[in-house]
Amino acid sequence: MKVAIVGASGAVGQEFLRVLDERNFPMDELLLFGSSRSAGTTYKFRGKDIVVKELKHGDDFKGVDIAFTSAGAGTSKEFAEDITKHGAVMIDNSSAFRMDADVPLVVPEVNAADAQNRPRGIIANPNCTTIQMVVALKPLEKLSHIKRVHVSTYQAASGAGAAAMDELANQYRQIVNGEKPTVEKFAYQLAYNLIPQVDVFTDNGYTKEEMKMHHETRKIMHSDVEVSALCVRVPSLRAHSEAIWIETERPISVEEARAAFEAAEGVVVQDNPEKKEYPMPLFLAGKDPVYVGRIRKDISNPNGFSFWCVSDQIKKGAALNAVQIAEYLIKIKN
Repeated sequence: MKVAIVGASGAVGQEFLRVLDERNFPMDELLLFGSSRSAGTTYKFRGKDIVVKELKHGDDFKGVDIAFTSAGAGTSKEFAEDITKHGAVMIDNSSAFRMDADVPLVVPEVNAADAQNRPRGIIANPNCTTIQMVVALKPLEKLSHIKRVHVSTYQAASGAGAAAMDELANQYRQIVNGEKPTVEKFAYQLAYNLIPQVDVFTDNGYTKEEMKMHHETRKIMHSDVEVSALCVRVPSLRAHSEAIWIETERPISVEEARAAFEAAEGVVVQDNPEKKEYPMPLFLAGKDPVYVGRIRKDISNPNGFSFWCVSDQIKKGAALNAVQIAEYLIKIKN
């Protein structure tokens, strides 16, 4: 098994290294690729020093079985043919191919089998906010078809990369020291603030991030569900939170939903209001599952249901999901 990571020096690339090691992913060789700026950087993996190679057109992916790519949509589109032409499966973490009809969009807990049909040799990793939401929606969909979803996201700085996390921490330091905070990664200062915009606005008033949640959820779940999202950047470092309201074809009881969540793959229930126990990003950064709490009926709609979920954006929302796809491919091959 020969594995490659494209974008090895980025936040998700570094998370790939950690996740592959944590899960003891089977491989004989690991190749790291990056931009000309990161080429020559050395990372240690399983006791070995691996030097990042500059990503170039050619035959560097010959013999590679699985390539994890997280270097942006433009890079993914430019190098997809180089990566896949010798038979490598490209598991892409960008938005480049997610809505292409001939590229499966996969969350293993929800639609793992879709990964088997990949005519271009590419499997797309969904958007981070979509991943954690559909993992939580899947067990409820089994109870009753979900007709409609309203979701508000509370997205950590990690969603904009390592530099954004550094900027947030630096802004807090600067403000405490009486300095003017540096604002580069976001449109506004994020420290002590909320920004009700993630990605650029589209013609319908929704941002691209919000429209991703609409379109990707429908594709992953093979569903006609209507999804309306409001995505907000919040001043937490890592792990995204979501307040989710759903409308189902028949009423779902709290007891049914709780049992379904508890039995679901990849979901952990943290829901004890009397003891003030519910998921919070401060305590769940670096964890694998999607955590669910504040489970309750919607008092305004007999077929409505509401809950809160938190998951690590860099882990389950990116690197871990991609590695789980690769693990599934290995499992069905063997």
